[in-house]
Amino acid sequence: MGNAAFRELASIETVPFDELRGSTVAIDAHNWLYRYLTTTVKWTSSEAYTTDDGEEVANLIGVVKGLPKLFENDLSPVMVFDGAVTDLKAAEVEERRAARKEAEMELERARERGDTVAASRLESRTQRLTPTIQETTRELLSLLSVPIVEAPAEGEAQTARMAKSGRVDYAGTEDYDALLFGSPRTLRGLTSSGDPELMDLEGTLSELDLDLEGLIDVGILCGTDFNEGISGVGPKTALKEIREHGDLWSVLEARGETIENAETVRALFLDPPVTEEYEIDPSGSPDVSAAREYVAEWGIPEEEVARGFERIEEATTQTGLDSWT
Repeated sequence: MGNAAFRELASIETVPFDELRGSTVAIDAHNWLYRYLTTTVKWTSSEAYTTDDGEEVANLIGVVKGLPKLFENDLSPVMVFDGAVTDLKAAEVEERRAARKEAEMELERARERGDTVAASRLESRTQRLTPTIQETTRELLSLLSVPIVEAPAEGEAQTARMAKSGRVDYAGTEDYDALLFGSPRTLRGLTSSGDPELMDLEGTLSELDLDLEGLIDVGILCGTDFNEGISGVGPKTALKEIREHGDLWSVLEARGETIENAETVRALFLDPPVTEEYEIDPSGSPDVSAAREYVAEWGIPEEEVARGFERIEEATTQTGLDSWT
């Protein structure tokens, strides 16, 4: 998720959905899906999304509840899925796995003592994107004519490159690292109530009087998903020292500090593994009937998704569009 403290430096403003109508957004699918997945689990009975075989597919409810907001505001989503985990991110992934394991243990204890409130809260923290969730999400998105791009590595890096190349209008992610990957315009809060936020790279660089490499150096000093920062150094201190000393290496030398993988992380942000081999097909239209049948086949009660599908159909009529791209 990047360093949330980086918000202190980023140029961010709320943008009305009306100003975004007709735009195409490359969305970090794992980021987007996880938020709807955890919300669904927190507020929905587990019986509604658990199959007779014990497979949990809360994602199917989450997708149907999440897409209408995009369609109703005439946004064309392109869902970008993570590829292989970057070696540099292995430690971050392991920390998340350990936190989930601890939450699973707490969940079991809550169930044993009959604490349903705590159990509901903890259940959302134990969610992971299982192979079944990955597969069924892609299938449902395809039925609803939402284009899918498979990133070779980090989803936010791929969305940033797509926005930078002009293939889409915006990247969509909660991750502040999107700035460091060079996303010119990033929408945050697409899963929240109200209007989203626009995180602007050019505005950020102008306000901070930095180029992209300088901004990356600030991020590395603070800490990213790929490296530990310098203890006690937050965004404002990092910015001050980059301005004073010129670059990351000069700051580290002046402080007598080292960041073992700094050069590799810097290179990753400047030239991440991404693909240009994808197509955004504008010819399809949502097959709501087939989508309804699909989620029903997985045992999802109709009442859990009926309103979401209705909203998708209504959005199709209101926008007068046959497709979302």
